[in-house]
Amino acid sequence: MSYSIERVAVLGAGTMGAAIAAHVANAGLPVLLLDIPPRELTPKEEAKGLTLDHPAVRNRIARDGLARIAKLKPASFMSRRAKDLVEVGNFDDHLDRLAEVDWVVEAIVERLDIKRGLMERVDAVRRPGTLVTTNTSGLPISQIAEGRSDDFRRHFFGTHFFNPPRYMKLLEVIRGDEADPLAVEAMADFATHRLGKGVVFCKDTPNFIGNRILSVHGSYVIDHALAEGYRLEEVDALTGPLVGRPKTGTFRLQDLVGIDIAAGVAQNLHGLIPDDPHRDVLQGEHVAKVIGGLMERGRLGNKTGSGFYKKARDEKGKTVFLVLDPETFEYGPPEKVRFESVGALRKVGDLGERLRGFFDPQLDDDRAAGFVRAAVGHLLFYAATTASEIAYDLPSIDDAVRWGFAYEAGPFQLWDALGVAETADRLEALGFSVAPWVREMLDAGCPSFYQRTDGRVVGYYDWDSKAYKPLREQDGHIKVADLHIAGREVEGNASASLLDLGEGILLLEFHAKMNAIDGDMVALMNRAADLLDDDAWIGLVIGNDAPNFCVGANLMGVGQAAMTGDFDGIAEGCRELQLTLQRLRRHGKPVVAAVHGMALGGGAEIAMGADRIVAHSESYIGLVEVGVGLLPGGGGLMELVRRVITPSMGLKESDPLPAAQKALETVAMAKVSTSAEEAREMGFLTVHDRVVMHRDLLLSEACQEIFGMVADGYLPEAPAPLYAGGRDLLAAFKVAVWSLQQAGWASDHDALIAGKVGYVLAGGDASTPGHLPEEHFLRLERDAFVELVATEKTQARMKHMLETGKPLRN
Repeated sequence: MSYSIERVAVLGAGTMGAAIAAHVANAGLPVLLLDIPPRELTPKEEAKGLTLDHPAVRNRIARDGLARIAKLKPASFMSRRAKDLVEVGNFDDHLDRLAEVDWVVEAIVERLDIKRGLMERVDAVRRPGTLVTTNTSGLPISQIAEGRSDDFRRHFFGTHFFNPPRYMKLLEVIRGDEADPLAVEAMADFATHRLGKGVVFCKDTPNFIGNRILSVHGSYVIDHALAEGYRLEEVDALTGPLVGRPKTGTFRLQDLVGIDIAAGVAQNLHGLIPDDPHRDVLQGEHVAKVIGGLMERGRLGNKTGSGFYKKARDEKGKTVFLVLDPETFEYGPPEKVRFESVGALRKVGDLGERLRGFFDPQLDDDRAAGFVRAAVGHLLFYAATTASEIAYDLPSIDDAVRWGFAYEAGPFQLWDALGVAETADRLEALGFSVAPWVREMLDAGCPSFYQRTDGRVVGYYDWDSKAYKPLREQDGHIKVADLHIAGREVEGNASASLLDLGEGILLLEFHAKMNAIDGDMVALMNRAADLLDDDAWIGLVIGNDAPNFCVGANLMGVGQAAMTGDFDGIAEGCRELQLTLQRLRRHGKPVVAAVHGMALGGGAEIAMGADRIVAHSESYIGLVEVGVGLLPGGGGLMELVRRVITPSMGLKESDPLPAAQKALETVAMAKVSTSAEEAREMGFLTVHDRVVMHRDLLLSEACQEIFGMVADGYLPEAPAPLYAGGRDLLAAFKVAVWSLQQAGWASDHDALIAGKVGYVLAGGDASTPGHLPEEHFLRLERDAFVELVATEKTQARMKHMLETGKPLRN
């Protein structure tokens, strides 16, 4: 049987259920969100004379859940259009509509009896073959489906999303014993390609992989820290990015999750794993005392304003976070965290090398190193101890920890980086018993968990066969690092490389610091255009594997040129970038920008300069130059005229003002999209550009776009004149800027910048509207950019940004 998922129902409109519905809608699928009908009226409903039978009342819980999730920050929905795809209802009136959907996902309260009762009702109305999954975080999958029909059980399994579903990559899929393997594979494929998830298959054990390991490990870190007298701020400094973990560290993470939530998970897990000899740390003496004390006082973390930290304001009104004294439960100012070893190692770029420094015998008496060893050592020890019980293979554990908790590396990847044999001995010395299968692996002549060939991971150790197995690579995942290892670099310099993607496609990779634009990058963009003239190449992809596509121009270079008065050089730099991007667009072969992360300022201009954009859904695009006192100088304003203003004049009697004001606000307020779909609404993406949900597939999809363009007989878009509104449009802009100034939203210098943005967007101050060539707008951009960079206040803004990383209002 083949499976196709085009319509979805989510049962349960709590935080997770509503967020899952939002993310399915982000993928463009219609969603039915159901919950129980209320048992009593609210005062507002009573005042309106409504009854419990009124549809608005009966759907209230689902409707309120949807409204609540729509207000969350960061946003659960990627666009306004996505929110419109969610329809609400209730279990009593609308459960029969499950016959219309292809996938039902349950996300109600974590009680086995209630889940079973709902599944019985679902079984009665679903179509045969409909996939039904549960988002349970730890209840046994087999027990939830107990007593259901054969067809139900064949199509029932677990899909455990991590919160928030839009942003957390991990999806744990729990097969169970009876599910049809084809149904499970269909869901995994759908989740990967349509929802953008990293799928990990788990065994049907309590809390599965991620929460099993990290609940026990997190409890150990807290208990150990409190027992050894480490301050909270010390622990968070030592268990954050320093060791490849999120900046929330340990105690800030507890506040973020909710102390009551974390305590409930730990308590439930303790009861579910009676045979785990290491479970007692979940209720450790020190953990129980502090967590219990906070809960008794109603201090549940961020949601109550206090937990391990308390948000307050100092005498200057600045937000500060006071720190809990776990002995007195009083709060006080945080102390500066200073460790000599941390100061020496924190700037070491490679995580493995950094951790090896902490494990160096020379630091055996170092207090910071002692804690890092205990924290990292416990993770390695517990992951290995539980591995074969909870997972089918060790890559699944590493993936679950990385994708579900934003760790830079999983436990077995870390262990490999530290050296398996020597670290096993170290763990024993720290009091952590090493799992027998690890010793068996070493005895069998397998020195690492992952097998490498020419620097690439090609296999992993399998504890069942006691040998290496080939690593199953995700179809379509192109790793730029692997291209370098394979010797596929065609040309390169300090800031960029040109690589052979195969099948005639060239890749332009940026690898400067933060991928900020400099002369070397522009030079290699021109070189890419040269190479495209060769028949060996059919097209160019601009993309990379860095966290961000490109964050704009190298501000340091612009600032230094301004300070020395080299304004001709600045103008020439703008002109060179404009000409380069125009050259790529007008080339006879397709150029596709594979955009992800931040594409700001010049990064947005490079993306818009391509023939097409294939963007990861989490792309944050914006022309943000006004934040440093500038305006776009690489063609960004011309592009907004081309993409937003000119198309609005396609009909008779068209009014350019709404589209023009939208463009002005986008730039003058330095708006950045919160998703690729919002970038489309803002005009950075067009109807021809595509959005890809899975980051790992971005480069592959960009290649496919080129193949499609070539097959369709690609021809470059001919230059066309752009609408110049002139004096009338400029007058409207001036009124808008004046209003912002009068309301206190804009300083005099803000108004100057916005005025120049408006001047370029209007095409100047011609008395009669008309259409002018692209070069006219590009020249206005260059001139305005240089005029601003020459001002004292813009130079002060650039200097302040370089020194503090924050914008200056002057």
